[in-house]
Amino acid sequence: MEFTLDTTLGTLLDHPQAKAVIDQYAPGVSTNPMIGMVKGMTLKAILAMPQAAQFGFTQAKVQTVLDEINKKINPTAAKPPKK
Repeated sequence: MEFTLDTTLGTLLDHPQAKAVIDQYAPGVSTNPMIGMVKGMTLKAILAMPQAAQFGFTQAKVQTVLDEINKKINPTAAKPPKK
């Protein structure tokens, strides 16, 4: 399974390895009491909210986190670097 910007935050947080990577890049996100409000939203939808930018969450940063998660969970499916 590959995680993308169309994956919900809740799906990522339910996966222990993905949650660990998220906590590495954004400490406290997984334990924030307000996170329940956005768990059902896709990452793309969360990024469209103005609050995402206020906290420094850009599409590039989220994609970096997703790449790291996908590499840890399914290393054989890791995408080759772009030329």
